[in-house]
Amino acid sequence: MKKYNAFFAIPYFLWLVFFVLAPVILIVGYSFFDSNGNFTLQNYATYFASGKYLAMTFNSVLYAFLITLLTLVISYPTAYFLTKLKHRDLWLLLIILPTWINMLLKAYAFIGIFSLHGGINRFMTFFGLAPHQILFTDVGFMIVAMYIQLPFMIMPIFTGLEELNPSLIKASRDLGANAFQTFAKVVFPLSLTGVKSGIQAVFIPSLSFFMLTRLIGGNRVITLGTAIEEHFLVTQDWGMGATIGVVLIVAMFIVMIITGEKKKGGRN
Repeated sequence: MKKYNAFFAIPYFLWLVFFVLAPVILIVGYSFFDSNGNFTLQNYATYFASGKYLAMTFNSVLYAFLITLLTLVISYPTAYFLTKLKHRDLWLLLIILPTWINMLLKAYAFIGIFSLHGGINRFMTFFGLAPHQILFTDVGFMIVAMYIQLPFMIMPIFTGLEELNPSLIKASRDLGANAFQTFAKVVFPLSLTGVKSGIQAVFIPSLSFFMLTRLIGGNRVITLGTAIEEHFLVTQDWGMGATIGVVLIVAMFIVMIITGEKKKGGRN
């Protein structure tokens, strides 16, 4: 039986080696070479000594933090409300449906909605309000990023809330706790696993956005993902692009460690 289990695990390990480990090794390897193919540590020295790259890193973390925070603020009440609905499966399907659409198509759709002659500004002029530039702004970028990431935050939180034992909530009320105390002391702490999973699913991709920064942010929003694209596709400085990629990978691992589940030691 163990031989069969090992055999079925072979495709998984092959996928892990060729599509996870190998790309990471290549990125780390390229980061130690300059544009002429010579081994060097100058890429890392340039990155950590440059105010431009450090400011870009700060902006990436800040945007990712704001997107994650605002998405969490919207997603938690939504997920909690979904657990109370009768036809929750239908509502979940409606939430998941946008993820089936290509991100590029959604970005172009928002270009039409946010443009000066788009749907939002036409709606505003109907009430006598002057059109406003929403496209190519930080606010526009944040709105689109949040829209794209919402399903990935809602689903883990919904799963965590759905797995709560109803008897714990009843016990809390029987002990005299009001609705707020029950939520603060019972519901929210027990749903933290879903919250942490949602934070990982949103924060990590938000660090490396580059398509939305181009199409919606109009290059006003510069992130690490944008810099990596520039170095690999425009300047052809693969070493510097790989260095930024390594920093991005390290940042992702830090987020995973912070939001990961901590094993509790103890005797049985």
